[in-house]
Amino acid sequence: MKIAIVEDDINMRKSLEISMSDYTEFEVKTFKSAKDALKALDESFDLIITDINMSGMDGIEFVKTLNGRFEVIIMTANATLGRAIESIQLGVKDFLLKPFDIDTLVDAIKREDKIQKVKKTVQTQEKNASGFLATSKALETIINIADKASKTDASILLLGESGVGKEVFASYIHNNSPRASKPFVAINMAALPENLIESELFGFEKGAFTDASEAKAGQFELANGGTLFLDEIGEMPYGVQAKLLRALQEKEIRRLGSSKSIKIDIRVVSATNAKLEEKIKNGEFREDLYYRLNTIPLLIPALRERTEEILQIAEAMIEQNCKKYGFEKKYFSKAAVEQLLDYKWPGNIRELLSVVERAVILSETNEIEANELFLHNRV
Repeated sequence: MKIAIVEDDINMRKSLEISMSDYTEFEVKTFKSAKDALKALDESFDLIITDINMSGMDGIEFVKTLNGRFEVIIMTANATLGRAIESIQLGVKDFLLKPFDIDTLVDAIKREDKIQKVKKTVQTQEKNASGFLATSKALETIINIADKASKTDASILLLGESGVGKEVFASYIHNNSPRASKPFVAINMAALPENLIESELFGFEKGAFTDASEAKAGQFELANGGTLFLDEIGEMPYGVQAKLLRALQEKEIRRLGSSKSIKIDIRVVSATNAKLEEKIKNGEFREDLYYRLNTIPLLIPALRERTEEILQIAEAMIEQNCKKYGFEKKYFSKAAVEQLLDYKWPGNIRELLSVVERAVILSETNEIEANELFLHNRV
């Protein structure tokens, strides 16, 4: 398990480094600030452990910037109920109060490691042949187009509201393509600070900028031979768009600080919930890049347009979460089912998964009641 520890107190950081070195099953990297961590974090990390009170970007802002890309444990010496609630709302898995002994931290890490392993196993078992938990007629039409497109190298633009499952589609397209045995690399434009996007995409050489103490490959190189998924493409800074277009047209990139071109062979799938045509009119998005990415557009319908899927997904997620947390089997009451079907789900599938997981955890009995969904408190 690969772990990043973010702690600005040098004594605490060194103490954790030394203590964790005894546990050979964990690969631990430490960082003195959230800024340093953001430069180095990639999909190889399984868990982030961060302090809250840090200079520059604090732990809560750091977690927000991560945007759900990683599981997180927070540690702090100055806990408040408000901070704890905010952390939970952001999806933080554990909240450790300083001072704590190393066994407490290791136990928290092992719990998360076990959950991740169970989650991966359950996801593999639960998904049907198409890779989706449920399908509707509206979704089946999109899947049919995706099936045809996946056999080619054509660029695909996934459109739809936030939370409809665009990354699931991107992964499905990759897994059903001739590139399936090669890497699938996903990068979220909205989750990265603007000044880091270019170096994250194209990589950099040692000395390319002040903090570049060693060379680093970018996401294009990591995805070579496979698929690069550019999520929230509408948030890409205008200045970087020209370099992306050139990379796609010339099929080569240059690391920051280098004059040497690197040949790349990738398939690009991008996604956005923004109206790119409006961004083009406003001078925020390049028209030529839009046409390069939009060879095959796929509009994924919102969950409220796929109502027959709501209960299928919710019931599958009850079972998955009960297994994940070691609970006895739970089920929805009749009133809870009615509320699930009546609700408009502005956050789409992502919101549904969150609601079901919380209800499974907080329900007092094996029957999940309508008031335990907390949907009456939502818009």
